[in-house]
Parts: sequence; C-alpha cells; structure tokens
Amino acid sequence: QVQLVESGGGLVQAGGSLRLSCAASGRTFISYAMGWFRQAPGKEREFVAAISRSGGSTYYADSVKGRFTISRDRAKNTVYLEMNGIQPEDTADYYCAADPTRPLAGVSTLLHEYHYWGQGTQVTVSS
Repeated sequence: QVQLVESGGGLVQAGGSLRLSCAASGRTFISYAMGWFRQAPGKEREFVAAISRSGGSTYYADSVKGRFTISRDRAKNTVYLEMNGIQPEDTADYYCAADPTRPLAGVSTLLHEYHYWGQGTQVTVSS
C-alpha cells in the first residue's frame, strides 16, 4: 500500500499560481502512476492530470492543458501539480491518487483505476 498526503492548497486570486504537493509513503513510489483529480462543490470528481511511473509521460484534462503541470520527484517521493493562470472554475478540492496497474509509461484518466487516494487539499479562487 501507499499513503498519500496533499498540501499546498489555499486561497488565490484569479490569474495567480499555486503548487500542490502530494507526499507518498509506504510501498516504492516508482511502482505507481500518479494522478490529480478535483471535485468542485456539487459536482463529480474529475480528472485533472496524470504522470507515468517513469515520469516520461503526462496527460491533462483539456480544461487545464497549458496552465497546469504535473511532475514527480523520485528522491522525495512526491508528485506536484503546478497551477498557473488559475481561474474561479478551478475552485475545488484537489486529490492525488496512485495507480498500481500501469505499465512504466502508461497513464490513466479513470477514477476507478486509482486504488489509493489522499484526503485532498482545498483550492479556492477569488475573482
């Protein structure tokens, strides 16, 4: 198993930036493809970004492409979500998740393929 703890959320003005972090502990970090998801009030949880086990492949939701960047640091067992040009519609609870089933270069956008989840960090964007 792996334990995930998100941090870095907060209140930010529209157009600003935030960097979310997700620290992983437990089983070897390289064993997991990682993803970020978000859930806005009254809405379903949705995919934001994913990164492969190797770190060489990434994938983004259309709504964040060009604004958000996912990365991972093997030495720190941490995955990041760099958020730039944040907009009010980005307001949500952000969750990182670990997928143990991907091949080395694979990513997934599907919630049910992520077996482990953090508790989330809240991002609120003021206009």
